Amino acid sequence: MKALIIGATGATGKDLVDVLLRDPDYTEIVAFVRRPGGVTHPKLTEIITDYNKLEDVAGEINGDVWFSCLGTTLKTAGSREAQYRIDFEIPAGFAAIAKRNGVSRLVLLSSYGASATSRVFYSRIKGQLEEHLASLAFDQHIVFRPGLLLRKNTDRLGEQLSAAALKFFNSLGLMRKLRPLPTSILAEKMAKAPKVFANGLHIIELAKIWEL
Repeated sequence: MKALIIGATGATGKDLVDVLLRDPDYTEIVAFVRRPGGVTHPKLTEIITDYNKLEDVAGEINGDVWFSCLGTTLKTAGSREAQYRIDFEIPAGFAAIAKRNGVSRLVLLSSYGASATSRVFYSRIKGQLEEHLASLAFDQHIVFRPGLLLRKNTDRLGEQLSAAALKFFNSLGLMRKLRPLPTSILAEKMAKAPKVFANGLHIIELAKIWEL
């Protein structure tokens, strides 16, 4: 399979690229990146991309499956408008081109609690993106909704504290459905999903991710 990926330089995206490169079922990986990711491999092609000008790379957006791992935080983005641009508008624009070019399968990294009607801004963006991509009717559409992610060597204090708290409750047998998920495991499940699910829409909630 030929895989396309956006968000390849983020924590989950990096792990996903690594998994795809090691998986013999994926023969070619094309990553659309704003800057080089620093990985060299015969199967990997990086397309330096201005996400404000996706039509410039439209001819390269063709393959069997595309993985959307693009996302940011409000703190990193700097404003709600900037976060909306990154978390909704860019993936939506890429999706339109992929659909037009005949890419038939999509694997979307969303979030626990995603809902287009959520009062939480982040969850609302994710829910709106899910609904928009579903309306494009890809043959196979797989949505992952993880909770707290464990990133390698994270320097985010809030993430570290939340992970420690959840691990403590998990050790007591509590809140097992919300246990933190390492990005490396999430990446393995995302790479596996297109190979095991039938066509149609599949929403994989946190608890089910562990079982996949």
